Order: sequence, then C-alpha cells, then structure tokens
Amino acid sequence: MLVLSGILVIALGFALRFNPLVVVLAAAAAAGLAAGMTPFALVSAFGKTFNANRFVSVVYIVLPVIGLLERHGLQQRARDVIAGMKRVTAGRLLIAYLLFRQITAALGLISIAGHAETVRPLVAPMAEAAADAQGRAPGDERVKAMAAATDNVGRFFGEDIFIAIGSILLMKGILDGYGIHLDPFQLSVWAIPSAIAAFLIHGARLLWLDRLLART
Repeated sequence: MLVLSGILVIALGFALRFNPLVVVLAAAAAAGLAAGMTPFALVSAFGKTFNANRFVSVVYIVLPVIGLLERHGLQQRARDVIAGMKRVTAGRLLIAYLLFRQITAALGLISIAGHAETVRPLVAPMAEAAADAQGRAPGDERVKAMAAATDNVGRFFGEDIFIAIGSILLMKGILDGYGIHLDPFQLSVWAIPSAIAAFLIHGARLLWLDRLLART
C-alpha cells in the first residue's frame, strides 16, 4: 500500500497549488522509494525515461523561445519584411509555404513547421501584411484562416508520401486485416497523386483569395 503514496503526494501537491512538474517528480520519487528502489536506481529510471521520451521535452523549450521572440517583435519584423516587397501577395506567399510544407512533410520532417512554430509567429503576419498592401478590409480574418488551412493541407497530404509515417502504417494494418496485402512503399506512391491534386486545388483557392482581396 505504501506504493500508493505517490497518489497522495499528487493530491496534496495540486491542492496546495505547487508547481505541477515538481509535484509529479515528487510523487514518482515517493512511489519509487516506497517500492524499495534505491536513490541511484530512481535517478537512473528518471534519466532513462527522459531519454526515451526526450522529444516531448522539446515543446517546453521551443514554445517559450517563440513566445520571447514574439514579445520582442517577431511578428512585426515579419510584417516589415513583406511590406517592403511590392510583388508579394498573400496568395503567392501561402502557395510557397504550401509547397514547402508538403515537401518537408513528404520527407518526414513534419515537426519543423506547424501552427505554433511557424503559422502564428511568421506565416500569418507575413500574409496579413501582404493582404494589407492589397487593400484588405479592417477586421477581415480570411487571410489568417487560410494561413492555418494551408499548413493543415500541406502536412496532411504530404506526410502520407513518407513510408514511415503513422498514417501509412495504420492503413497497412487495416488493409492486412481485410486480406489486402500492400507494401508501405505502394501506399506511399499512390499518395503522390493526392498530394499533387491537393496542391493544385488549394493553390487555386489561394489565387482566388488574391482576387477577392483585390476587389475590396
């Protein structure tokens, strides 16, 4: 029953409004010591778990950095860069980002961009600056929405080209269950036409967005 002391530590820690990370570590330490683990074995277990799941900790490093950059004017700097380019439109900028997102996702690099990492601090402000130069009406949120949609389309239809992605393995498992045996490479190849079609369709939507902005 002493092993359950970790639950008590968590309950008390949250009730007293302590730091959640400290509470969880204290609860794990209490449970481990109650189970008879030595301090050395406990620290070793923490290190092994951290090393096996270290990609989770990257979020706690990247997001604060992005927040600090935004606080010191990252979005405004991005707007200023685009404001100095006369021929850049919101649609053309987002088409370039769509191509970048699809190619990198097809190579398995799905984590180098995203809503928090690139859309909010860079892509959306740059697209809005271009839209303002085109005469965007005040309060028009279509450009920001299209920036988020562009990231979704680029990743969703690009990642299936990479054979080691979870969606390919999921499809293979489901098809195997129905007696249809395909290699991941075959599924990857047939994802290419879908990615091309998605690029053309969404690219046309972005060009249409440019026409709509020019009318305002």
